[in-house]
Amino acid sequence: MAEATGSAIEEASNMKVILKHHVSGSPQETDMHLTAGTIKLKAPTGSNAVVVKNLFLSCDPYMIFKMMKLERHYSDSYTPGLPITGYGVAKVLDSANPDFKKDDLVWGMTGWEEYSLITETNHLFKIQHTDVPLSYYCGILGMPGMTAYIGFYELFSPKKGEYIFVSAASGAVGQLVGQFAKLHGCYVVGSAGSNEKVDLLKNKFGFDEAFNYKEEPDLNATLKRFFPEGIDIYFDNVGGKILDAVLLNLRVHARIAVCGMISQYNLEQPEGVHNLMSIVMKQVRMQGYLVFEYYHLYPKYLEMIMPMIRDGKVVYVEDIADGLETAPAALVGLFSGRNIGKQLVEVNCL
Repeated sequence: MAEATGSAIEEASNMKVILKHHVSGSPQETDMHLTAGTIKLKAPTGSNAVVVKNLFLSCDPYMIFKMMKLERHYSDSYTPGLPITGYGVAKVLDSANPDFKKDDLVWGMTGWEEYSLITETNHLFKIQHTDVPLSYYCGILGMPGMTAYIGFYELFSPKKGEYIFVSAASGAVGQLVGQFAKLHGCYVVGSAGSNEKVDLLKNKFGFDEAFNYKEEPDLNATLKRFFPEGIDIYFDNVGGKILDAVLLNLRVHARIAVCGMISQYNLEQPEGVHNLMSIVMKQVRMQGYLVFEYYHLYPKYLEMIMPMIRDGKVVYVEDIADGLETAPAALVGLFSGRNIGKQLVEVNCL
């Protein structure tokens, strides 16, 4: 129930997704619950904050670490009893920040709730291009798009004709890396966890080849089949056994962009990697990175990607769950590969 003075609504009911407790191993829907609250729709004077109405919420693999109680992690853990936070797209309802005004559309960190008071606005981006779906700012025009761009272009300067392998290739980041590589004149192979996703890689995203890793008992032999001359760039979203097999199939001066290791996130005891000596023998450069360290390059990325989208040179597949109540299941589904493409939630608040 909203309270109003004159025509201005001062307070609104606010459904939110709460983390019940820190998790270990694989997260479950029951680790979260939906609860009702209220929120004041005016930003506190002098606070530099904004109040937003959330439109889309992004489900991303890194969120599992925030659900755990971890020390020495790059991002603080969620606090049990408070709403989960993550990337999202929102509309500004009130602002005490000179960089944002009422009715601005923004993307960045927000709460898993209908409305949020955002006090840390340093990574909140004003949306300038509205001739594309707003949901894209959870994906191709948001953090995943920047992640693909930085890992492929900025870190490793690919050359035309190089051999590229992408794991988790149908996901939010992988589908873009593969398309960027093809547009750059590279040979690209992707791995995914179902035949439906393999078909998507080859017939929608234009990968040269793709395989279902669940049907390949010998990953070393599989990679030798697809890369008889070896791999120049491996874009790693998976880690584990696939990374170990890749290490045996690298060319001299190969590069590995370590974006994530989703195969390890649910394991209480991570798998070891055995073939690291290949990094020495093949003079390989292997680099991890955190995308928020590169957000100053976002305008440069937009200059590149917007014409590609408008000209149909890249496509982007989304898996949109309907309603805030579906958010826990959507997030948990990431870790079993339930989603097809970029997983997000349309909040649908009135």
